[in-house]
Amino acid sequence: MVAKRELKFIKSLHQKKYRNLNGLFLAEGVKVVTAFTSAGWVPKHLYSSEIMDSFPEAEPLSERELKSVSTLVQPNKILGVFEIPREAAPDYKGWVLALDQVRDPGNLGTIIRLCDWFGIRDIICSPDSVDAFNPKVVMASMGSLARVNLHYLPLQKVLTECGLPVFGADMHGTSAAAFSFPDQGILLMGSESHGISSELREILTQTLSIKPYADTGAESLNLGTAAGILLYEIRRGMAAIQK
Repeated sequence: MVAKRELKFIKSLHQKKYRNLNGLFLAEGVKVVTAFTSAGWVPKHLYSSEIMDSFPEAEPLSERELKSVSTLVQPNKILGVFEIPREAAPDYKGWVLALDQVRDPGNLGTIIRLCDWFGIRDIICSPDSVDAFNPKVVMASMGSLARVNLHYLPLQKVLTECGLPVFGADMHGTSAAAFSFPDQGILLMGSESHGISSELREILTQTLSIKPYADTGAESLNLGTAAGILLYEIRRGMAAIQK
């Protein structure tokens, strides 16, 4: 039986200050928890509302108890508590994604999932971006956070000193579909509301855009959608060069 004090501690990890204080975060749902354990992450604690062959070590919780500590409206059977990994230096081989002041958890989670799909292993976020271990980010990433490394660093310093060309997403830039991408670089994207900050614009090697198919009146794309298209264009462009 899980004590009330332990349930209170689990619930405290919904908040960033307690995640940072304890170095722990929550992962919910069979698919997400399995993604972490399959990638070699060892949970500090596992809790489940039913007996599961894949997680026999999980401590039992009633559905009511699981709902009381879950961040989901409909809790998904299992909840894991994992350690937040220590940040390592980014690996600048190949392509890296950089995010400037991205504060929407859903967008960050989607972008992490996209980076996993397109083989981007490192994302560098400005320090004022949303916490990667926010439960909404973890859930939106659908387990991809287990395989993609997040770094929170001052972007101006990083982008100036990394030695790689920096390509910024901008509505008025060169069409990404017609651009010849190098085999290494940094794709920089800003928030939907503010875009890339003025001090970072001065560092850009090139601005890139996604041209609309037709003049329908649509003003812009969701950040996650735009990231997916640009990452596709980068990989497609690189493949064409290699042929």
